[in-house]
Amino acid sequence: MSAPVAQAAPTTGAERRETPAPPGRAGGAVRGRAVRLQAALGLVPFAAYVLAFLALPTLIAVASGFFDDEGSFTLANVAALGDPVILRTFWNSAWLSALTAVVGAVVGAAACYALIGLEGTGTRAVVDAAAGVLAQFGGVMLAFAFIATIGLQGLVTIWLQDAFGIDLFADGAWIYELPGLILPYLYFQVPLMIITFMPALSALKPQWAEANLTLGGTRTGFWRHVGIPVLAPSFLASLLLLFANAFSSYATAAALASQGSQIVPLQIRTALTSETMLGRENLAGALALGMIAVMALTMWGYSAVQRRAARWQR
Repeated sequence: MSAPVAQAAPTTGAERRETPAPPGRAGGAVRGRAVRLQAALGLVPFAAYVLAFLALPTLIAVASGFFDDEGSFTLANVAALGDPVILRTFWNSAWLSALTAVVGAVVGAAACYALIGLEGTGTRAVVDAAAGVLAQFGGVMLAFAFIATIGLQGLVTIWLQDAFGIDLFADGAWIYELPGLILPYLYFQVPLMIITFMPALSALKPQWAEANLTLGGTRTGFWRHVGIPVLAPSFLASLLLLFANAFSSYATAAALASQGSQIVPLQIRTALTSETMLGRENLAGALALGMIAVMALTMWGYSAVQRRAARWQR
């Protein structure tokens, strides 16, 4: 008589949950967590830099606008943003930034169009390198370059006066006033446009132009119905970036227009250093708050437009 076969007891739900995962799957999960942890640790230096040199100074500057020189909470500094003088400086900054952004965007886009057929050539490499350098060229060096070139005693100024009798400053020393900032700003706005807009123009697929020609379209029709609609979001995003770049520029204006406070960054400097505005240092915090509001709105628009433009660059 054969021995009865033992039957295994049914496994309960708790026992099934306690069953260890296969070694391969568990090891993959551990490696995935390790990779994510390493990636997070890699961001620590950048996060510390942003916190120490961007977030914390911004917080201190903005918070100072809500206190007086004795440390008491007040809204007087913020209310001063409605002062006609301060409103004029915001308006000056806005039209100067808008003008240089529009002109820089148009000229830069035209330069990108001229360079689109030079992909991989030495000329394209030189222009790309020069744009990368000149977009960051500003401050005292740029102001000195313009003063030495078209200043009151600049080389071009003297040459035009001696050779053709043209006096660039017959109506006053405009180079040291607000109009004098237009040319220096364009000097770094155009290269910045080349850097930011060239990838979008290069992303236009040749197949689109070929399909347009195959269907009997013209070159003008391609740009009107395909090229311009596709590039419009990227162009607008670059335009907003140029506006933000000009609106926040300080060093070039401070070196060139040393007298007066025609734009907001110079007005902030005056609030901090002027001997005629004693006790109003915290006004600089309120001005910084106004600048941050303008910049935040601009960069929000840039981000929204850039997300739309990215769909055509995939």
